[in-house]
Amino acid sequence: MDRRAQGAPGAAELRGRRGRPSVSVLRREAGFTLVEVVVALSVLSLIMLATVTALRTFANTQQSLDRMMGRVDEVRTVSSLLRDLVDSAALGADGGEGLTLGGGARDAAYFSGTDGVLMFKANILFGERFGGQYVLRFSREEDALVMRWHTAKGDARAIDWAQAPFRRLVAQVDLFEVAYRAVPGADWVPEWRNGGVPVALRLRLRAAGRFWPELIMPVPR
Repeated sequence: MDRRAQGAPGAAELRGRRGRPSVSVLRREAGFTLVEVVVALSVLSLIMLATVTALRTFANTQQSLDRMMGRVDEVRTVSSLLRDLVDSAALGADGGEGLTLGGGARDAAYFSGTDGVLMFKANILFGERFGGQYVLRFSREEDALVMRWHTAKGDARAIDWAQAPFRRLVAQVDLFEVAYRAVPGADWVPEWRNGGVPVALRLRLRAAGRFWPELIMPVPR
């Protein structure tokens, strides 16, 4: 028998070997080059960066909305409180004229103030059992709008407001202005010390660098 015929592979075997890729070729075709890996990582990093940026933007937007809603609620709450207190102002016959708060009907009302301080007497009810007539004082103290109150006994000019209980209504107050109107259609005046009761009050407030809506309140007569 021919030695070449015994040791050499047949034609069919040669075709089979040539038609099937070797293991090393398969590994090279299934792997990634370094450039492909770097490009994939770069794309993934960009996607992650865009996702984080979007989440941070959403969080900042939510915080801004929360702050805005907080300011709106604060304006609504404080404005409603001031209106309710002015509506509850204690008024006597002819509006009252005296400063002594323990007298009769003509001395029942009390209004006084400047462009930065507002004081008046009001009927306040604390819950269902406690309440009465109190002198209220609104002013700007240490960058805050502060309400102080004192029982309406004796001469209001003798009240020691530094010892009176208080509550901070608005923080970071830059401006608090009060104006008074004596009769309908008259000009606003920055001071009220002549007795009687004004027909309206105007309050201007700026907190945290933002002006609040101007508050004009009629005084019940």
